[in-house]
Amino acid sequence: MAKTKKASARKGKEHGNDLLESPEALAEQLTRTEEFIEKNRQLVFAIGAVIILGVTGFIFYNYYQSNQNTAAQKELFQAVYYFEADSLGQALNGDGNNYGFLDIIDLYGSTKAGNLANFYAGATYLKMGDFESAIRYLKSFGASDDLVQARAYSLIGDAYMEQLDYKNAADYYQQASDYKPNKQFTPVYLTKAAIAYERQGDLSAALKCYTTIVDKFYGAAEYQDAKKHKARLEALASK
Repeated sequence: MAKTKKASARKGKEHGNDLLESPEALAEQLTRTEEFIEKNRQLVFAIGAVIILGVTGFIFYNYYQSNQNTAAQKELFQAVYYFEADSLGQALNGDGNNYGFLDIIDLYGSTKAGNLANFYAGATYLKMGDFESAIRYLKSFGASDDLVQARAYSLIGDAYMEQLDYKNAADYYQQASDYKPNKQFTPVYLTKAAIAYERQGDLSAALKCYTTIVDKFYGAAEYQDAKKHKARLEALASK
C-alpha cells in the first residue's frame, strides 16, 4: 500500500515536472483545457456569470448601504434634536420637512442609523407613557456598543417597572448590569435590579445586587446606599 502511494506521488511529481520542463507537455495540457471549455462552454459561462454577478452584487449592496446610512444619519440628526428638546411628537413623526424616528425606521431600517432610530423611538415612547411601544422598539434595537446596549436593556426594565411587571423589569436590569460591566453605569443598573427584585419579594436576589455594588464598585455614587440596603436586607434575613 505504501509502495503504491509512493509510486503515485512520484508519478504526479514527474507529471508536474513534465509540465514545467516540457513545452510539448504544457501545450498538450492547455489543449485539453481548451477542449473541456469548448465542450462545456455553457457551464463555464454560467459559472463565470454567477461569480461576476455575486461580486458585483456585493459591491453594489455595500455602496447602497453606505449611501442609505449617510442619508439616514442626516435625517436622524433633526429627529434627535426634537427628542432632546422634548418635542416628542415631532421626534417620532417628523415636522413635515424632516423625517421622524418612525419614518427613518421604515425607510432606512437596515442601516446603522435606522437601527439607532429604534432606540430613540423606544425612549420617546417611554417618555410619552406608551410602555408597550417603548418595549417593542427597544427590543428591536441591537448594538455592539456596550453603553448604548446596556442603556436599552435598562430602559426596557423601566418600561416594565411602570407596568408593575417587576419580574421582567428585574431581568432586564440584570441584563443591563451584566453587559460589559463598568463603574459608571453598572451600579445604577444593579440598584434598579435590587429594587425590582425586592418589590417582587425576592430579597435574596436584591441582597446579591447590593453586595455586588459593595464588593466591586467602591467609590461609586451608589456605594453608600448599597451598604445601607445590604445591612437592612441582611437584618431581615436573620429574623
